[in-house]
Amino acid sequence: MTELVGLDDVRAARELLAGVTRTTPLEPFRPLSAALGGPTWLKCENVQRAGSYKVRGAYVRISRLSAAERERGVVAASAGNHAQGVALAAGLVGTHATVFMPVNAPLPKVAATKGYGAQVELAGNTVDEALVAAHTYAERTGAVLIHPFDHPDVIAGQGTVALEILEQCPDVRTIITGVGGGGLISGMAVAAKALRPDVRIIGVQAAGAAAFPPSLVAGEPVRLPAFSTIADGIAVGRPGEITFSHVRKLVDEIVTVSEEDISRALLMLLERGKQVVEPAGAVGVAALLAGVVEVEAPVVAVLSGGNIDPLLMLRVIEHGLAAAGRYLRVTVRCSDRPGQLASLLTQIAEHRANVVDVGHQRANPHLSLGEVEVALSVETRGVEHSDTLISALRASGYQVVFAGEA
Repeated sequence: MTELVGLDDVRAARELLAGVTRTTPLEPFRPLSAALGGPTWLKCENVQRAGSYKVRGAYVRISRLSAAERERGVVAASAGNHAQGVALAAGLVGTHATVFMPVNAPLPKVAATKGYGAQVELAGNTVDEALVAAHTYAERTGAVLIHPFDHPDVIAGQGTVALEILEQCPDVRTIITGVGGGGLISGMAVAAKALRPDVRIIGVQAAGAAAFPPSLVAGEPVRLPAFSTIADGIAVGRPGEITFSHVRKLVDEIVTVSEEDISRALLMLLERGKQVVEPAGAVGVAALLAGVVEVEAPVVAVLSGGNIDPLLMLRVIEHGLAAAGRYLRVTVRCSDRPGQLASLLTQIAEHRANVVDVGHQRANPHLSLGEVEVALSVETRGVEHSDTLISALRASGYQVVFAGEA
């Protein structure tokens, strides 16, 4: 049986982090408070140094290395947040860091990691594959591997987030956070359950990369055969041995959310919360919005990171608008005669919808003779407005097909 990290370990980690990390703010989030019928707060680790909570665990681990170990340097594997945390912590402690990142890691995260002074090597398509390369490098060079989640020092460092939450919101009843390998939720559960056993700790995984549910059923860590999600920060194919033991004993529930849920949450956080958050950092809010878990207020959702690629943000915003019914992509088939396109666009305008772009083609073998296909991207004010517009177009004789439909 793996020995669990204790409250004293988390408190000791907090002493080490004094003057290194910041106490991140706890912000009210009224849109969810209204929906849940009680106070809902956002723990803003997206504004932590290096853009995520990861520097907490990385610094605790690296600061405890011996002089000889620091001389050999450290190595890590990460999609971006742990990479930046390790690079920053290594610089503060005075050792050299080499970080292996997946070849498709977001360019801003790669650039930021280099900016903190680390040497970056690209290896594999996932964090798991990059971790294999990091292990090989450690064996070859003697560098100390700083695991992204499966080490007691890392877990203790991440647990300091919960100590802050309990001080900032003493009456909290539910804490919800994203889960990848399990380091953050393990540390938070250690602290919260020791000080407030009545607090529910809920973890959220992206449905396309949810390794904990099958592992909990099996009673041991299980590797997913394949996984994919926009939430690269929690795209981990297998729980850690140490973190699995913590989650199985201390965490109350693990739920999953869809890509659409994540996109919708990111959009709401940006619009209503004025928070720039990466997909992995928004999954707790996504679960609350989607109603996939029952919670008791006051609720604290951890925004675990804010390092999002601007290009991904553009795609996510568009996807979030579509998921919220505010962005339509449709194809309209109509007769090919002069004035037909103008008539179609006029009707859309009369319903106060905004056409973003339009494509007009006749060269589709599925079209009948004398028929034209118009591809439209349209901004609307929500699901009800979209439904009204589509109904009006169909009532006028237009054949409307949503993007992706046959």
